[in-house]
Amino acid sequence: MINCDSWDWDKGKKEVGKFSDWREKFSYIEDISFSPDGEKIAAIVKNEDMEFTVSTQSEGAEPETWETGYDKVWNLRFGPDGRLSAFVSDTGEWKVSTDDNTWENGYDFIWNMRFNKSGVIAVSAQKELSYCAIINDVPWENEFSKLTDMVISPDGQSSTAVIESIPVLEGEIFKFRGGCYSVAVNGDAWDRNFMNVWKPSFSDDSSHVAASVRTSYNDYYIAVDGKTWDTPFSSVWEPCFDPNSQSVIAPVKRGGKWFLAKDGAIFWDRPYFQLWHQIYSPDGKRIAAIVAPEFGRWTLAIDNTPWQITFSDYLTDPIFSHDGRLACIFKDRGRWGVAVDGKAWDSIVDMAWIPVFSNDGDNIAVKVKKDGFYHIALNGKILDTKYEYIENPIFSPDGSTILIRGCQGGSYNRDVISIKGGFSYA
Repeated sequence: MINCDSWDWDKGKKEVGKFSDWREKFSYIEDISFSPDGEKIAAIVKNEDMEFTVSTQSEGAEPETWETGYDKVWNLRFGPDGRLSAFVSDTGEWKVSTDDNTWENGYDFIWNMRFNKSGVIAVSAQKELSYCAIINDVPWENEFSKLTDMVISPDGQSSTAVIESIPVLEGEIFKFRGGCYSVAVNGDAWDRNFMNVWKPSFSDDSSHVAASVRTSYNDYYIAVDGKTWDTPFSSVWEPCFDPNSQSVIAPVKRGGKWFLAKDGAIFWDRPYFQLWHQIYSPDGKRIAAIVAPEFGRWTLAIDNTPWQITFSDYLTDPIFSHDGRLACIFKDRGRWGVAVDGKAWDSIVDMAWIPVFSNDGDNIAVKVKKDGFYHIALNGKILDTKYEYIENPIFSPDGSTILIRGCQGGSYNRDVISIKGGFSYA
């Protein structure tokens, strides 16, 4: 979670920048981004030498352009600490630049920029057909012939990824069956190989890694620090750690139905047509997961008890509040909506994004799109203020106000509104 205690939470709107200023100054603009606190906007632009670079603007100031120009810039992102980073190509080598400070090491290609909560940066990289991960410009000592699914640890000191531990060609079927993939942590591969590996994840204390693995065409396991659970299953989904212990939970398939398993044993004994995307509550005492209690119908289950309401098309982004409330985004009969604590909001929209709870759990805000415009939906009602684009809302620490960062009427605005204010609704 971003630390926003020191932000400006005084109610009111600030104009951070104008479209016209940027269009007058730059011939090329893309990938416009807002800082987490909304005090700054940034975009990829072309400078006077027609090189790609980055420009930023704060309230009351002119756009300021990075001094360095590049062959290409992409994936411009503000980190949780407010610093601005992007992938940059300098004479054919790709690097990371943060606030116009470019990493020393260059690569043929880099991707998958990841941040931990304090803003440490990790990326995946390829150079001369070898792959590794990098944290703050420090690459792994060991390189591999393939690398996917890289993630950074919560403390920012480690990274892990799926790697090809034994190079294999497409036609080498028997070699593939013998196991050519594993997990590497800080460049050190587990001492066991598998047919396939997916979705490694760290424990909350950053000391352990779990992943989904397959040892044969029919046997799927969860592996923790390279050691598989004792029991195979016919399929598994992504594992996650109990935040209060080193136990691991994961969706598993047995006898054509899905269950939730813990440390290799069935934990939720109720069968589902599908079960995935399990999450713990912030205190680690409750578990929720997306489930299909009947074929083609989706809902959330909490501690193995499904909501009564179900949806036809899709369900995503489950999230707990600090006090244990539960919300998600759903799609039902082609339209999107929000469900909270087992009840769907009346407002149906063209698209909705991950819900945001206030710290006390009393209020919930959601970025939505309706009739071609973006809005904020607050506690089930859509505010009538329209935006050409907005970022996800952020509640103040005391939950009394919401920060909205959006494009409106030709301006980039930072707007702090009171949740107790007199709103009009769309």
